[in-house]
Amino acid sequence: MAIDFRRLAVAAAGFSTFLHLYAPQALLPELAREFGVSAAQISAMITASTLAIALTAPFTGAAADVLGRKRLIMAAMFAVTLPVLMETIATAPGTLIFWRFIEGLLLPPIFTVVLAYVGDEWPPAEVVGVAGLYVSASSLGGFCGRLVPGIVGDVAGWRYAFLTIAAIGLAGAIVVAVKLPTEKRFVRSEGFLASGRQMLRHLRNPQLMATCAVGFGVLFNFIAIFTYVSFRLAAPPYNFTPSLPWTGRVVMRYGRRALMIGVIAVWLVGLALLLASPLALILIGLSVCAGCGMLCQATSTGYVTASANAGRSSAIGLYVSSFYVGGSVGGVAAGALWSAAGWWGVVALSAAVVVMMGMIVILMWSAKPVRR
Repeated sequence: MAIDFRRLAVAAAGFSTFLHLYAPQALLPELAREFGVSAAQISAMITASTLAIALTAPFTGAAADVLGRKRLIMAAMFAVTLPVLMETIATAPGTLIFWRFIEGLLLPPIFTVVLAYVGDEWPPAEVVGVAGLYVSASSLGGFCGRLVPGIVGDVAGWRYAFLTIAAIGLAGAIVVAVKLPTEKRFVRSEGFLASGRQMLRHLRNPQLMATCAVGFGVLFNFIAIFTYVSFRLAAPPYNFTPSLPWTGRVVMRYGRRALMIGVIAVWLVGLALLLASPLALILIGLSVCAGCGMLCQATSTGYVTASANAGRSSAIGLYVSSFYVGGSVGGVAAGALWSAAGWWGVVALSAAVVVMMGMIVILMWSAKPVRR
């Protein structure tokens, strides 16, 4: 069977982006020990990136509507390797946090624009499947972003772990440069002002705004759980080293709203498992939470593209901004609860946010999005 290199390039973009985003998570306990800082202080590496993404994502969508898709994707994928390389020579946590912020500024031109590219360049009947491939590759990238640095960090230290991430990201950029075709169906915006007006129109779309709120909750939980579980498993009785912690057809069949409600219910079960003591139950709970988060993200992203009739890049930019604001708030809020109440507090906070997501879907989503 012939390889669809266009799909391969989309997958490479998703994999590389989330490989970069989650790379420090498995290394946080080691970095905290080396620099003599607390869990909340070193976790600012994650918060810095998510905050930078939240700040730039809406403007990235506007820029893509004016400048075009592939050019922006490719430039960002090559550029993001530079701050990762600078992290390998950092001598203070503040320097690491600074370069992580710069790294975050360069990520929205990749994933925001790739989703808009998919919505424009594939027939409507295939968009859900390609978006599902992108989300699957992104999820694999996030998993490898925790696994690979952990393994390399165990063997050679955290500096070589970041160097490995830079090399893998550069390889992904080369794949996109060579195999992703220049867009053919893209309709250029009339300018940044016109794109800005389109973004303001999105703010009057209640279903789109509700979906942004769901996106907020998804990354809130990812950051809260998967950042602080590293510290829980690094402590007794587990004493883990960094390497150890670790949709389309369903939507078509059951509908986005029904699927989301079911997934959120299962997500709560996964969170409950995280409160258990046996390691096996914790790992099952993490797997359930990760899987439910990925399904929610894929479904919400599809809902955004379905509810925005024009200016898809800016609509996705708004969603991505809300998504990463959620990640930033999740990192800070979970850090405060970790210090005050420990792991129970972090899990309880995540459960409350998941319940709110469910209420938003029940009250605000319709079975079929209304395009605006």
